Amino acid sequence: MAIRLEGSDVFLVGDWNMEGVVRHIDSLSDVLQQVDDQGQKTLKVDCGQIKSVDFSGLQLLKVWLQCARFRGLEPKLVNLSEGLKRVMLVTGFAPAEAGLCLEDR
Repeated sequence: MAIRLEGSDVFLVGDWNMEGVVRHIDSLSDVLQQVDDQGQKTLKVDCGQIKSVDFSGLQLLKVWLQCARFRGLEPKLVNLSEGLKRVMLVTGFAPAEAGLCLEDR
């Protein structure tokens, strides 16, 4: 699991699981602070490099996106694989109901 920031675009990489959650939680907070400091209003989150996700990783993603919204950012999830979309649907993630935008790119 890794988080890469390029300008105001965030790239989520690797396996989003319990191990990664514990090791990278501070990185997620730092990224939000950096995007906020840039004065951005949109947080584009590219999920195209996520290899796998478990329930812990999905929960972390959901909470992190809610934290972004509390900061006044509008999260937009892009490049979601069909598998990730399916996992979100099955687990009840429901990004649209949470006010999150899903885009193809």
